[in-house]
Amino acid sequence: MALLLPLDDHPVAGPFWEGTAAGELRYQTCSDCGRLRHPPRPMCPFCQSLDSTWVTASGLGTIWSFVIAHPPLLPDYAEQAPYNVAVVTLDEDPALRMVGNVVRSPDGPIGELGADDIPIGTRVRVVFPEPVEGVVLPRWTPV
Repeated sequence: MALLLPLDDHPVAGPFWEGTAAGELRYQTCSDCGRLRHPPRPMCPFCQSLDSTWVTASGLGTIWSFVIAHPPLLPDYAEQAPYNVAVVTLDEDPALRMVGNVVRSPDGPIGELGADDIPIGTRVRVVFPEPVEGVVLPRWTPV
């Protein structure tokens, strides 16, 4: 199975991926205005500062939205369909949203939970599966 993996844009997102490899969910905080942001970017969208720090999140959040993907899909994903893709708001700030699959266990198949298992508003925590080609893609499990 060949997953689509993130680009190697280390100067911008490197600390995020280093965090997932270490079992931590990280996000950026603007050093000037203090606003939190994800996805990672070089400039604060609120005050245009180029200074930021990385903070480790609690790893807790709430399903804000989700979709169940069905074929036709890319061949390697079609084999796993149907599967969920959820948008999770982090407890640190409801504007911080991350996308991932909701699973029962870190290395569980991405199609193991359906729409009835993960209603909007479900509390979740981040989990980290085994690396794929050296990359750890965060997933979520119901709390």
